[in-house]
Amino acid sequence: MGRIHIGSESGPKTAITVKNANKSYGTVLALRDVDLDVEAGTIMALLGPNGAGKTTLVRVLTTLTRPDSGELTVGGYDVTRNPAAVRTVIGLAGQSAAIDETLTGRENLVMVGRLYHLDKATAKSRAAKLLDQFELTDAGGRVAKTYSGGMRRRLDLAASLVGEPDILFLDEPTTGLDPRSRLDLWETIQGLVNSGVTVLLTTQYLEEADYLADRIAVIDDGQIIAEGTPDELKSMVGGDVLELRVSDRSQTDAAVTALSGIGSGDIQGDQETGRITVPVSDGTAFVAQVIRELDRKDIQISDFNLRRPSLDEVFLTLTGKSTPDNESNDENPKKSRFSRKRNS
Repeated sequence: MGRIHIGSESGPKTAITVKNANKSYGTVLALRDVDLDVEAGTIMALLGPNGAGKTTLVRVLTTLTRPDSGELTVGGYDVTRNPAAVRTVIGLAGQSAAIDETLTGRENLVMVGRLYHLDKATAKSRAAKLLDQFELTDAGGRVAKTYSGGMRRRLDLAASLVGEPDILFLDEPTTGLDPRSRLDLWETIQGLVNSGVTVLLTTQYLEEADYLADRIAVIDDGQIIAEGTPDELKSMVGGDVLELRVSDRSQTDAAVTALSGIGSGDIQGDQETGRITVPVSDGTAFVAQVIRELDRKDIQISDFNLRRPSLDEVFLTLTGKSTPDNESNDENPKKSRFSRKRNS
């Protein structure tokens, strides 16, 4: 499948540029001819399942791993020829909080400041500022091992900002957080971008990419297969999505078959829930037709909804796979999916 690129190639000022990047680990090709531009002062989300190449790309851009080939610049510096300069303009928060649990929150931040060669006074000043920014001042004197998961992630993000980076890399920053902590961290990330920081984040959560990102790059098997704003990507699926549930779940496949000539894309049916989704170019024009067709087949529906497409449908359309954050559902032997492409 060729890459689908929607919108302009780059913004007025590009903070990250990747051209024809490749990286292999033995016989595994982790990155394959990756191209990517990230406009300064925006959030770019890399969306894809585990093993797609998201973390490898972050590691290459943050100079933790050398690419096999390609031209990659971060903040105007070449990641291969001038990695030391790249490190002066970036911050990184990985999938696991990189903090010393035996130190207090304040001591962790001061230690990071000293590693950035800040003098003691400046390191302490920045630590105090960041503890306040991330609402950790009251916990600053406690050892990190007493922190909750959300507090640890906030402390880790604070540590990545001690060097006052222009560009911040966040590798699945909200993995393992509860919904409230995740939303709090989203708001913090958005605040950083509002202050001028450029963010490249990787995520498996579709709602995270939808909420945060100015642009999204979908990566699969080491290749970026589509890029655009959330709305631009959703427009690829169709103008609207008809979503309904059949009263008798055993009729799910029959309903999908009955509707196979309706709509503008693949019809998806889930036998476990009885839910059916039908991409359509003009939803209102198809509502009556859908109801008539199901009534003709004596198939009763219990719920009916017309909505815009989601990133779930985008990901399924692009990759033919279930959404990244719901992949575990495919391992459930009781759950089967039935789809029927629209007749041509």
